[in-house]
Amino acid sequence: MTAIVTNPRERTRFLRFMVVGAFGAIVDFGTANLIVYIFSAPLVLAGTISFIAAILSNFSWNRFWTYPDSRSKPLVQQLVQFTIVSVVGLGIRVPILHWLEPLFYRLVGQLRLPPGAISLLVKNLTLAVAVLIVMLWNFFANRYWTYSDVE
Repeated sequence: MTAIVTNPRERTRFLRFMVVGAFGAIVDFGTANLIVYIFSAPLVLAGTISFIAAILSNFSWNRFWTYPDSRSKPLVQQLVQFTIVSVVGLGIRVPILHWLEPLFYRLVGQLRLPPGAISLLVKNLTLAVAVLIVMLWNFFANRYWTYSDVE
């Protein structure tokens, strides 16, 4: 963590990772909301599918923009490593979605909002917490394993 603060190159990588993550969050939230509200799927299923879409987007952007100097490992090897890190992240994410959604319904349900607004707020708040926690895991695991070949 101190390397991000003291090393300009690591700071740039972290900031690029954050930009990629923000774009991935748009892919993630957009896909999840489409699946939930168009196909009436449960949030855990929609969140799982949207997570996979975000993995593919994030890997591509991170490989070619955040870590362009990471080329000593074959593309397929890095994709496998990135996917493993992401699947562990999914293992962190799914319980968060499962347990926080009812908690947020109890908390937000006390507000005087229309039922549709409550549902939209709760699902996106739950997803936002999960995304933030998993983002930290993903950055550090990928930096020190998937992209360990960069200085």
